[in-house]
Amino acid sequence: MSSSLPQQVDVAIIGGGIIGISTAWALTKAGLRVAVFEKGVLAGEQSSRNWGWIRSIGRDPAELPLARRANSLWREIQQQVDVGYRQIGLAYLGENAADQAEHEAWLASARQHPTGVRLLTGEAVQKMLAEPSKRPWTSALHSDEDGVAEPQLATAGIAQLARAAGCQIFEQCAVRGLDIVAGRVAGVVTEHGRVAATRVVLAGGAWSRLMCGNTGVFLPQLKVHGSALRTQARPTQLDLPINGKDFTCRPRADGGYTVSKLSASVADVTPDSFRLLPLYLRAWMAQKQLLKIRFGRRFFQELFTPTCFALDKPTPFEKTRTLDPGPNPGSVHAALRQLQKAFPIFEGVEVAQAWGGMMDVTPDALPVISAVDSIPGFFIGTGFSGHGFGIGPAAGELLAELVQGTATTVEHHAFRLSRFRA
Repeated sequence: MSSSLPQQVDVAIIGGGIIGISTAWALTKAGLRVAVFEKGVLAGEQSSRNWGWIRSIGRDPAELPLARRANSLWREIQQQVDVGYRQIGLAYLGENAADQAEHEAWLASARQHPTGVRLLTGEAVQKMLAEPSKRPWTSALHSDEDGVAEPQLATAGIAQLARAAGCQIFEQCAVRGLDIVAGRVAGVVTEHGRVAATRVVLAGGAWSRLMCGNTGVFLPQLKVHGSALRTQARPTQLDLPINGKDFTCRPRADGGYTVSKLSASVADVTPDSFRLLPLYLRAWMAQKQLLKIRFGRRFFQELFTPTCFALDKPTPFEKTRTLDPGPNPGSVHAALRQLQKAFPIFEGVEVAQAWGGMMDVTPDALPVISAVDSIPGFFIGTGFSGHGFGIGPAAGELLAELVQGTATTVEHHAFRLSRFRA
């Protein structure tokens, strides 16, 4: 970690998760003076708590160019530093005609993008799995180009590359807000002092809405609590990440497996749930089978969190350095039981650890990777809705291109902030 704050940089980045660090790496390679400010520790929240999947399967078509570019960047990163990246493929399994129809519908929606995803049926599915299964899998979406990386290694590894290129990274240094002069960005105000910068990138994950609100920028984003577990090492032939509908698993570099399921997510009712209800209602109805709604302590925690605050005294960003919600053990242990029922090789496997994290979710489940039109010099990369890790390096590259005003590698119209209206 750098020790003393610089007086001025070209770009200040708020947030030391995979999006912020990937953006910093891209900008520093381009020759800009960059500083990253993280209120806690690098990847302390969702960037180290996700499943570790690097996938194109199942993504919204708008994200597929990012996913394809990310696959190339992950290979480039792994050649320079160990982030646990392995291009081992990935599969979504189905066991009836309805599942196969969903697979075919997704392939049709993604047809305009080269993904390398193919539909397997019959014996080809069992051959792909390599381990005997008690469930009658009849179809699978499979991609040889997808894979995994280790969340506990990835952001730290990319940060190592960014530092080597000249980036300064400050942990335990919360940004309280933007310094705005004559309507445009002039820097950031941190808990340790002001740093001048003509461009600022907010990559604050679940905290981004609070930062934007205090700055007068409308960002519709809610938090969703996800959970996962890892098993003790278990030698198997199942070296492929799979989504089995009521469970997911992926092989880890330590010999264990990360296990979860899509319906392990919980949306806590908060004051923002009511404020943003018109924007989220349709998404909630469409995902009600996968998303549990819960009313509890978090409502009151956020009710008493100030949404407008001065920058000359401690802010909510200093009060809570790390969102650490703990796991939802019922959901993840249910996923493990389904994995064990499907694949007998996992019977008796021990749980080494379970954890939870807070995902930053937008109404359409697409990220915001965008300039903020109302504040020149301000850019946002957030709202990745639980699937930002895999495309992180490509999202950072895209943000860096927007910051520099250069031609972008991928189409980004679908990610603009202006698609939402207050």
